[in-house]
Amino acid sequence: MRLYSAPMATFPRYAIYHAAAPGTDLDRFGAQLLGYDAYSGEDLPFPEGIMQIAPDWRDLTKDPRKYGFHATLKAPMSLSPGKTEPELLAACEAFAAKPRPIPVITPVVGSISGFIAVVPAAPSPELERLAEDCTREFDSFRALLTPEDRARRNPSDLTPRQREYLDRWGYPYVMEEFRFHMTLTGRLAAERREPILTMLRNSFSAVGLKTLAIDRIAVFRQENADSRFRIVKDWQLHRDA
Repeated sequence: MRLYSAPMATFPRYAIYHAAAPGTDLDRFGAQLLGYDAYSGEDLPFPEGIMQIAPDWRDLTKDPRKYGFHATLKAPMSLSPGKTEPELLAACEAFAAKPRPIPVITPVVGSISGFIAVVPAAPSPELERLAEDCTREFDSFRALLTPEDRARRNPSDLTPRQREYLDRWGYPYVMEEFRFHMTLTGRLAAERREPILTMLRNSFSAVGLKTLAIDRIAVFRQENADSRFRIVKDWQLHRDA
C-alpha cells in the first residue's frame, strides 16, 4: 500500500472541526483568548487584564491561533486528486443531515499533553463514535501524506499504534487514541502550566457553561502555509429521534 504522496503538500488545506456556534459564550471565550475569530477571519483583542497576568500571552497562544478555536474531528488535509471543495461541503452537509445521537459533555479546562484546553470531564462514547465516523467517512477526500508531513508528526515519538494510524488515516490521534480538546494555549513549560491553568479555569467558570452539546461540524480552510484556518461553512448535526 502506498503511504505517501508527492514531495510537496498542496494548498488549500481543509479540516473538519467542531466549532462553537458563532456568538455563543463558548465561541467568544475561545476566540478572544486566542485573539482570532475563525468565522470572520479577524484579529480580536485579548480579554482585559490577561496581558498583566501573562505578558507573553500572544506567544503562548501563537500555535492554536493559527487554527482557530476548535476541536479536531478530521485533521487538516490536502484534497486528494479529483476531489473539490464543493464536493467536500456536500459530503459534510449529508453527514450532518444523518440522524445520530448528539454527544453532550460536561466541559472543563484541563491540561493535555502540556497544553491547556477545554476537555470533557468524563469520557463520552457518543463523542468517540462521532470522531470515528468523521475519520472514516471523509477519508476519501484526504490526499496521502507527504514525507515532510509525516516527519512533522515526529513518528519516533509516537506509539506503534499511533504510527499505524498516522500511516492509515494521516493523523495519529484517532479511534481509541482520540482525545476531544478545544485548545487554548500552546505547549507550556511545567512551571508556567499551573498558574495559567488556574487563571483559565477561573475565566471559564465565569462563563457558566455546565453542559456542551457537540452538535456542530465546520469545514475550515487554510489558503497557504502561512495563513490561518478560517471557517468556510458550518452545519448543525441532526439529532436522532
